[in-house]
Amino acid sequence: MFNKDKDAFWSAIKPKTGFFLGIIAGILIMFVIGFFVLLGLYLSDSDYSFNGNNNPSIVNTNGNNNAGGSAPQASIRNIQKDEAVRGNKNAKIVMIEYSDFQCPYCTRAHETFKQIMDEYGDNVAWVYRHFPLDSIHPYARKAAEGSECANDQDKFWEYTDAVFVDNSVLNQGVDGIKQIASGIDLNMNKFNSCLDSGKYADKVDQDYKEGVANGVTGTPATFINGQLIKGAVPFESFKQIIDSL
Repeated sequence: MFNKDKDAFWSAIKPKTGFFLGIIAGILIMFVIGFFVLLGLYLSDSDYSFNGNNNPSIVNTNGNNNAGGSAPQASIRNIQKDEAVRGNKNAKIVMIEYSDFQCPYCTRAHETFKQIMDEYGDNVAWVYRHFPLDSIHPYARKAAEGSECANDQDKFWEYTDAVFVDNSVLNQGVDGIKQIASGIDLNMNKFNSCLDSGKYADKVDQDYKEGVANGVTGTPATFINGQLIKGAVPFESFKQIIDSL
């Protein structure tokens, strides 16, 4: 009985109507598939969020991790001669942070790292490297280039601090980047020439590729003497790790 009614229903539909219903159904299916594909891409290229507990996500990149699995060998560059470092370049504790200037969690992490430097001073070296998430933060890469242009004038950290005070300025694109630079007393002719020329595009890309090769998939991500800590974890968690070293 049900099949007869079903057949009668479909036979009553005009061919033209059925054609349009088929198109609509196809569009809906494509929309659903596209949604899940984009969601997957977003999740694979995203900020790290802190999940609310006090346990950082740690991967030991110098051997086997705590779960017994084999982790990739770290191949991160040593501190470079022209690289801006907060603290002591020769410190036994080296924190290499991979960050994105438009990342909200990186803003939180930046304040945590400043707290670490207040606590440990020259016992720690803090190195900032670039990991712009282009798919969700369209101006992060250019902002990263801007930081290197500021470094040419020995104001890398002044620029970085200024960005994280209010990184919504970066939504203005290059104009916002130049606005930040003008607020820290840079020679703007030199800065603008550097930024507009893309002088440090390759350097930013090198940082990004190095991060990917060492297991970084989002920001912030920090290596402390070979241990990869993913996310904007609290000061207390970093303190436990640093004290243990």
